[in-house]
Amino acid sequence: MANVITIAIFVFMKFIFLIAAFNALFFMVLLLQKKPRALHDNILIGWLIYLGLFIGVYAMYSHDLFIHFKLLSISLLSLLMLFGPFLFGYLEALVTNKRRILLKDLLHLLPFVLFNLYIMIASFSPDLSVKLNIEKIGPGDHPPVLFIFFLILTAMSGTVYFLMTIKLFRRLDIRIFNNFSNTTSIDLLWIRKLVFIFGIVWTALILITVIHHVFSLFSMVFCTNGLFLSLSVFVILIGYFGLKQKIIYGNEDSPDPVSINAAQPKYAGSKLSGEEAKLLADQLKKHMLSSKTYQNPDLTLSMLATEMGISSHILSQVINEQFNLNFFDFVNQYRVEEFKQRITNPSYNNFSLLGIAFECGFNSKSAFNRIFKKATGFTPSQYKENQGEVS
Repeated sequence: MANVITIAIFVFMKFIFLIAAFNALFFMVLLLQKKPRALHDNILIGWLIYLGLFIGVYAMYSHDLFIHFKLLSISLLSLLMLFGPFLFGYLEALVTNKRRILLKDLLHLLPFVLFNLYIMIASFSPDLSVKLNIEKIGPGDHPPVLFIFFLILTAMSGTVYFLMTIKLFRRLDIRIFNNFSNTTSIDLLWIRKLVFIFGIVWTALILITVIHHVFSLFSMVFCTNGLFLSLSVFVILIGYFGLKQKIIYGNEDSPDPVSINAAQPKYAGSKLSGEEAKLLADQLKKHMLSSKTYQNPDLTLSMLATEMGISSHILSQVINEQFNLNFFDFVNQYRVEEFKQRITNPSYNNFSLLGIAFECGFNSKSAFNRIFKKATGFTPSQYKENQGEVS
């Protein structure tokens, strides 16, 4: 009975892996038809090909590889070192508006290349290859130090790259708030959640693998199956959402990220004098009030700079230094004030609060409620009630 259950689980897992491999290649074909394609799309295409073939080969041949082809099974697991670089490269292309892959980016592949070069050299030396083992290492075993080093690199690569992507998310937040007046569809919330969840799962599975090697409580197949099962879920989600992901920055002249709470070395070489900055700040305030350009929910720094007849870089400097705000907060303060004026206007008595918010330039209920409460300390409905009591 136990053997029947084991076989059933094995067949089921194999079926799941093959579905995931098919989905990866299917989404890859759809992405090839996407026009226009940005760099992040092309990286995702390569990522899906890698995941599809990786999971597919594991589903079809892992049993034979782990039993009869020890070095090939090690080489198969070394492919895990490519997952982090693909993840990081995809997000970097989205976050930094990168247009092409640079030579230095290929350095991320160096550990994988070196590990497989080491495996290739070991294949020509029976004395060395017999010492390479990914199963539990016993007291009498003495695996080469370099081999242990590469195994540790493989195990830690995922966790390291997940931490690197978190830094990218922080950089993205700064860029968004300095370039956009809303974050809908550009905050990459879908992949933030995916990265955090998969990062936790990856780290947990690595810990389980360590426990397996030290205490022999789990089998290696259990560890690898768990990892590939999580990869299978990941590939379906990354393919679906990645297919719909649009270019964040396009061809806009977006400035580098700047934190308004720190010193501004970025503007140290600016030719804009203090008097010119103050004059532009006054012109900007007049333009915002006269044109009401903030009512455009898709307003960006580049668009406003074009309206003002100045560069995005100069406009960003004026907003950061003269108002001590980023672009996002600068624009939304006008939307909040517009909303506050309209709810006291009898002409808008028949409008819902959300309807008025949309008229003022907000484009989502959650963003409106969050921004309004941050600015006033009240929810929109509480603020309206208070205004009614005052009047």
